[in-house]
Amino acid sequence: MTPSNFRPSRVVVDLDAISYNVKEEINRLNKKQELFAVVKANGYGHGAVEVAQIAIKAGATGLCVSNLDEALELRKAGIKVPVLVLSYVSLAYLPIVIDNNITLAAPSLEWLEELDQVIEEPVKIHLKIDSGMGRIGLYGKESMEAAKKILDNNELIIFEGLFTHFATADSKSLEHFNVQQSRFLEALEILGEGVKYIHTANSATALWHDAWESNLVRFGDAMYGMNPSGRELEEPYPLKQALTLETEVIHIKELNKGEKVGYGATYETKGKEWVATLPIGYADGLIRRFQGYEVIVNGKKYPIIGRVCMDQCMIRLDEKVPVGTKVTIFGQNQHEFNSVQSGAEYVGTINYEVTCGLTDRLPRMYVGTN
Repeated sequence: MTPSNFRPSRVVVDLDAISYNVKEEINRLNKKQELFAVVKANGYGHGAVEVAQIAIKAGATGLCVSNLDEALELRKAGIKVPVLVLSYVSLAYLPIVIDNNITLAAPSLEWLEELDQVIEEPVKIHLKIDSGMGRIGLYGKESMEAAKKILDNNELIIFEGLFTHFATADSKSLEHFNVQQSRFLEALEILGEGVKYIHTANSATALWHDAWESNLVRFGDAMYGMNPSGRELEEPYPLKQALTLETEVIHIKELNKGEKVGYGATYETKGKEWVATLPIGYADGLIRRFQGYEVIVNGKKYPIIGRVCMDQCMIRLDEKVPVGTKVTIFGQNQHEFNSVQSGAEYVGTINYEVTCGLTDRLPRMYVGTN
């Protein structure tokens, strides 16, 4: 999708905030621990390459992505640090993986058995353990012991990492977290000896569980200044939101009492009301459930009225403002601030689903001195 650069709706990313969040987490690590920045899904909507570059400057020693295409994007941008693909990659693409020095997650025993048969040149792998997520990963003692035999007998498979992912590390309840811990400890007994990287620590495990059993932290949501738990757990240090979503007033009119606004005529003016139109809609990721959410204009909050359209939405104002007046959907506007978390709560989701949902039609602009 082509960014709409000639339209005044944009995502603004504060690189200083990302740098701060990375440095704050690194300061909590010991000398044997490393931080890999998670830049999958276009850097959670912030821009993968730009975030990767600033995270590396801040001290990240590697990067994590979701798929091979995301890894290749980083390599094409000239990024040389280790890149780990966290999900499945078909072994049909093994030559591309090797040519670009990309590290793969081994998602199953079957995948590892196939790799054992087809590998002709060295490749780095991190073996995934399903300790209780039910996604990819080896499950059960027998599969782990079978994997160990392969890894012990094939020198071309560079067994660099052993990892799992906790499902409830961002929750006050420890019941399932403890179950996953015990299962991963069993995996460590079978497979952990001499492995360079052991990692269980996503952002939540790093923030609230001292990066349990990890010498590598996969720093994702928190790097962008968003609390992985929403509001359930308090951050051990203040995170700085990196993303601002802003637009401008492109049209304004005063409507009489009793006028309808938007598709379905779901809003009716209660008296004379100033109604402004904004050039942003659900095709940009501002989904229809944001009807009623308050945006910020000149330091005051005003509601989105009527249903959000594909390309536009309308807000109610107390007074006429000039066309071109800035409107902040997420971020700071004078003394008022809208967190991504507040938007997520309003539409009934998590903060990083909101940022990942901001489409490529919105240009990304970068600010900061780093």
